[in-house]
Amino acid sequence: MENVSVPGFQYFMRPFLVVLADNKVKHFKQIIEEVSDLEKLTDAQRKVKLDSQTATLVANRLGWVRTYLFKAGLIDQVSRGNYKITDAGLSVVKDKSIIVNVKYLKSLNSFQKWMDTFNSSADVNVENNESVVDENRTPQELLETSYNTIMNEVADELLDRIKQSSPAFFEKLVVDVLLAMGYGGFDENSGQVTKYSGDGGIDGIIKEDKLGLDTIYIQAKRWENTVPVSAVRDFAGSLLSKKARKGVFITTSSFPQSAFEYVNSIDPTIILIDGIQLTKMMIEYNVAVAKSKVYEIKRIDNDYFEI
Repeated sequence: MENVSVPGFQYFMRPFLVVLADNKVKHFKQIIEEVSDLEKLTDAQRKVKLDSQTATLVANRLGWVRTYLFKAGLIDQVSRGNYKITDAGLSVVKDKSIIVNVKYLKSLNSFQKWMDTFNSSADVNVENNESVVDENRTPQELLETSYNTIMNEVADELLDRIKQSSPAFFEKLVVDVLLAMGYGGFDENSGQVTKYSGDGGIDGIIKEDKLGLDTIYIQAKRWENTVPVSAVRDFAGSLLSKKARKGVFITTSSFPQSAFEYVNSIDPTIILIDGIQLTKMMIEYNVAVAKSKVYEIKRIDNDYFEI
């Protein structure tokens, strides 16, 4: 799906008006279907989702088109989810010379009044502020892209800091991550780092129950190069010597495909976690990271308006 291209949200402005040009009241879902058919979007294009997986890209972009056209006075909301074109919208459809985009909408008084609210609330010049609108992406897409960029930067920095840490710190870190995920969370002593000598290749253990009847054994290795499959085999041997059934091998680098094939072929369950996966888990479960700032996005509570 990553390679499937979907037209930018401004591209859909005229098609949105065209499907309403028959003067019929249509539900937003119907408009999405008719615009998709009109523009001959493929099934793959219609299925592409936002990074957050909360909606399809087409539905999200048409949702913002709906908002912009409504604020511009080109469509009216007849009832919840139902829309109709206005006389002004019909005039735009008939005039093929008009390129319907944000630049054109800014020339309309009703849209400009709405945009001016950004000036008064945020003290910015909307006309010259390119961050307010993107030619192809909606504000929600821009927000999600920015969020993902920040998270990726945090993940990269985390991995760099981990690689600079001592082996003892890294071993404690991986135990903390697994505890934060809920493994062995019955008390604060359910996870521990093993002694640094004579540990049989085991760097940490997590007791999943109070009696220690089920234990997860951990190997944590800071590697720069790809972990050789022989290291995974040695870890499996350590598990067998302890009659263990569960193991987690965590590294700052990566594993070859042969390592995954090997762990799938043996009886003890061994989970392989590379550096990228580790940092994602650290961010998700708030290990070694802290909240910087929270932006709360509001939406209309449609249920509130139900009679």
